[in-house]
Amino acid sequence: MKAMTDTDYIYSLIAEGEHQKQDFKFEISDARKIARTLSAFANTDGGRLLIGVKDNGRIAGIRSDEEIYMIEAAAQMYCVPEVKYSMQVYKVEGRSVLLVNVDQTDKKPVYAKDESGKELAYVRVKDENILATTVHLKVWQQSGSPTGVLVEFTQKEQLLLDLLEQNEYISLNQYCKQGSIPRRAAENLMAKFIRFQLIEPVLVNRIFYFKRTNEPK
Repeated sequence: MKAMTDTDYIYSLIAEGEHQKQDFKFEISDARKIARTLSAFANTDGGRLLIGVKDNGRIAGIRSDEEIYMIEAAAQMYCVPEVKYSMQVYKVEGRSVLLVNVDQTDKKPVYAKDESGKELAYVRVKDENILATTVHLKVWQQSGSPTGVLVEFTQKEQLLLDLLEQNEYISLNQYCKQGSIPRRAAENLMAKFIRFQLIEPVLVNRIFYFKRTNEPK
């Protein structure tokens, strides 16, 4: 069997297009923006970044070693905590493509610093990096707690289930408003329901809503 060349391998990845675990970057001009992608991959399912590849899949190649240094800066200076990654340069038709692999982290969230130094966490949804909600943060905070504990079932829990029976999905604000529930209490409850796989976040027009988890058939 013929061994796969660097060119074959990179083109096989490009053929997949951008998706939940893969992103293309024509060039890197801002390490902070790359930190968002690293944060999203680390907080979700992991992923790989192909640098020197245009959105349409055409290979442009990286410009210089500066882009390698920017990856290092994004992971080490602009991600909190530091993101672990591996990278390798592949030669394709005389051009260099930088492949960066990021594993999903066990300790979430990973934050990315913005231009003002503010730390924001991201998640990967399909081919987009989306700002994590306060409910995502609560889920990660609760991740060290056992899922087998009993949860007191009160009127506010029943209201959440009733609203999701009546609507395809609801927002956190809708739940707070209709139940006159303090935001922090609503966030904690929704996070518990996500951990118990009763509800799940769904992205609609780049805004997170929540819906009942599909029952297994």
